[in-house]
Amino acid sequence: MKIILAIDGSEHSKMTVEEIAGRTFPPKTEVRIVTAYTKPSKIVFSEDGMMSEDYYPEINRIALKSATSITKDATKILHKSNLTLVITSAVIDGSPAQAILREAEAFDADLIVVGSHGHGAVAGFLLGSVSQAVALHAKCSVEIVRNEKTKQ
Repeated sequence: MKIILAIDGSEHSKMTVEEIAGRTFPPKTEVRIVTAYTKPSKIVFSEDGMMSEDYYPEINRIALKSATSITKDATKILHKSNLTLVITSAVIDGSPAQAILREAEAFDADLIVVGSHGHGAVAGFLLGSVSQAVALHAKCSVEIVRNEKTKQ
């Protein structure tokens, strides 16, 4: 079995990692932990503005470091819970839904697991939903893990 575990560092994705860590899988199940990373836009403010182009590399470095840390933490949790899992991780470039779908196809995933942010129907419609987009467009099964407190 091949699983994409898509996380973003939020409380919902941490709960999703714990959910997968608490399950039993067949030996040699492959889990690929992914975090989507969108490079910050290059915004240059005027001299009397707030930020110059010089700050862009530092902002980019911090964002990439954070995304890498998220995948490393999840990898540690899964390794502790199940030594038979084959775990890899990646920070993937692009908007989250599209990046997750691309990675799942390249990995030939049987299952994509994502967390739900619990926005509800109206907010999800207005704000968009990564989990909804992944569920609608994936070529494999998708599991959306919900937080008990936000179930609707």
